[in-house]
Amino acid sequence: MRFEEYSIAPEIKQNLEKAGFKRPTDIQFKTIPPILKGEDVLAIAQTGTGKTAAFVIPVLNLLQNKKKNKRGNAISCLVMVPTHELALQITDVFNVLGKHTRIKSYGIFGGVDQEPQINQLEKGFDVLISTPGRLFDLVSQGHLKLQRIEILILDEADHMLDLGFIDDIRDLMKFLPKKRQTLFFSATINKKIKKLAYSLVKDAIRIQISPKDPVAKNVEHAVAHINMDDKRFFLERLIKDNPDQKFLVFVRTKVRAERVFKAMQRVNIQSETLHGNLSHKERTDTLEKYKKGIVKILIATDVSARGIDIPDVNFVINYDLPDQEEIYVHRVGRTGRGTKKGLAISFCSDEEKEILLDIEEYLNKPIEELNISKTDYRETLESSNNKQDDWKTLLKEDQEQKKKEKKRKKKKR
Repeated sequence: MRFEEYSIAPEIKQNLEKAGFKRPTDIQFKTIPPILKGEDVLAIAQTGTGKTAAFVIPVLNLLQNKKKNKRGNAISCLVMVPTHELALQITDVFNVLGKHTRIKSYGIFGGVDQEPQINQLEKGFDVLISTPGRLFDLVSQGHLKLQRIEILILDEADHMLDLGFIDDIRDLMKFLPKKRQTLFFSATINKKIKKLAYSLVKDAIRIQISPKDPVAKNVEHAVAHINMDDKRFFLERLIKDNPDQKFLVFVRTKVRAERVFKAMQRVNIQSETLHGNLSHKERTDTLEKYKKGIVKILIATDVSARGIDIPDVNFVINYDLPDQEEIYVHRVGRTGRGTKKGLAISFCSDEEKEILLDIEEYLNKPIEELNISKTDYRETLESSNNKQDDWKTLLKEDQEQKKKEKKRKKKKR
């Protein structure tokens, strides 16, 4: 079935065609019909399967059909997301697919001054996309009214729970009308998520895509056993062997992100970092450069990169293995988006072998191992331009990083 065959507004069909949408993905094919009928939906699907469009397309059509003259903060649809990057991304999808319709969408999030957001909200919007923290702040301050919400969407619900937003979500429910359509989307499911989902939806249509293998079939993923101190040499080699490819490198902490960035700097590899210590403008600018291909290597922490739809990521590198098995699924899902193929490689040190076993147990199968011969391993270390690994250089870098942290803390005060 093609999108042109769906019973949706012609403006939306035109926008889908211009954006390159031809046939629905599995999650879109299964969720669009019940959403159009006004039913609650609980959808579980891997990252990269097209979940955003799965709710944006039918919601735009529903609101376009019901559109009335509304003033002020009479918002009809509320979309809750875990990060401001995801809020911006989903807002963009609503605006692109809603072009030439009468539907206006706007995204709000924390980490920036709320006054400009309040001023914008006074203009009136049909769809509001928001992180729970900023949404709760504006509602509790009386700047935002949610009594006329007809559709509630929770996207990346599992990540919202990981970030500790569950109390904010429950508190916000008190401000929403009980009679509403609720759409609940998540890449993973566990007892906590299930409990939250069923407390929000009513007689929901449950949809689960590829539950036996949480990693999308377009992603080829493998693991390489590498000593912790040698990882930078192998990252350097991978990048230099694939000079025109786009890399997304995941690390565990902000400090690690900066250290890997400096290691790449020393071997003349241009990269950028994405983590919580950066300002909203810095993060937005970095993502824009990466999306456009101006920068091809992005070194990121999980909080910053979760749920972001970045086109044409060729390689995902798990420089550090994630502490939680579910995060592995989200990381590797940054590549192989839609119908494109992707490659994800994990660097596993001896200290991380237990984490690897947990991930494999979660996946219910072993991850393919990349066999690195002793000769290849030695040649990778010897061929690197990164020779500044003496203790004085590393100590100097560590001191510089600590100075930067102090400066940032002073600015925040």
